[in-house]
Amino acid sequence: MAETDTYEYELPRELIAQQPLRRRSDARLMVVDRRDGTLQHVHVRDLPDILNPGDCLVINDTQVIPARLVGYRTRTGGAWSGLFLSTAEEGLWRVMSKTRGKLTKGETVTLVDRQSLDSARLFMLADLGDGVWAARPEPAGPAFELLERLGRVPLPPYIRGGEMVDSDRSTYQTVFADKPGAVAAPTAGLHFSPELLSQLDSRGVGVCRLTLHVGPGTFRPITAERIGEHRMHAEWGCIQRSAIDQLEAHRGGRIVAVGTTSVRVLETAAMSGTLRPWQGNTELFIRPPFEFQVTQSLMTNFHLPKTTLLVLVHTFGGSKLMRKAYQEAIREEYRFYSYGDTMLIL
Repeated sequence: MAETDTYEYELPRELIAQQPLRRRSDARLMVVDRRDGTLQHVHVRDLPDILNPGDCLVINDTQVIPARLVGYRTRTGGAWSGLFLSTAEEGLWRVMSKTRGKLTKGETVTLVDRQSLDSARLFMLADLGDGVWAARPEPAGPAFELLERLGRVPLPPYIRGGEMVDSDRSTYQTVFADKPGAVAAPTAGLHFSPELLSQLDSRGVGVCRLTLHVGPGTFRPITAERIGEHRMHAEWGCIQRSAIDQLEAHRGGRIVAVGTTSVRVLETAAMSGTLRPWQGNTELFIRPPFEFQVTQSLMTNFHLPKTTLLVLVHTFGGSKLMRKAYQEAIREEYRFYSYGDTMLIL
């Protein structure tokens, strides 16, 4: 089993992007060729000249929900923050909870909206472990409607300490997002604009959709000494027959997964050896010596050290070449992480 320290690197803090670019496709793009080990520096807007007619992009159409919750413990006034994860039976919520001290069963949390006004309450009913609670919201109603009113964009902590500004509601969302459920953006998809997608279509590059609702574990570092001992987080995803038919229609071109989330769905759906329609939770941890069944090229942002995302990228691109690419990106002052630049591994 590989040592986790293999996936460590040092990054100057000033290279962590805090804001998106004004034009999505102006992001820098490092083209990494696995055949000859070369690195080329271009921009995302150059993709129509890089991809070939017959290639097919596989995009994740999940939509980020305003899942970050802010409030206080009603009885003590102590600060509380949380992350909506999902709904459960009878209108209950699964919520990741963070507060000083020990939260107790039956306690109430008062939620405040984006104008800092008391807006709702959560009755904390059961500790589910790992900081996750079952809670009943009041007022009751559709979860997404309540979150739209009082939730915040769940930015990762390395972006402004996780504090959103109004523009994040659109910029931390892909232009093709339409299936609500993610608590983090599939960040490689953030670089596409309607104009760029139109240009790719004119070039004869196909686009097919699948869904993976990115969960809170996506940025969680691997703490085990050996990556094989890491417990992978589960994420819900699906790929429809129509998407597989599109990929079949582009046989002969390259299947280009946009983001590690797309890779996880493609490879989960092909575990039998044949790509088939699939829906459910995946705990697939792509690590050496994984054999890719579907993914032929990968577009992906630059990831945090010691994360399952970085392990996946090393597994696909080769650790030696990926270390070279990351060193080059740091030397050339690429912008890193969610709002940062990206690479295309061919």
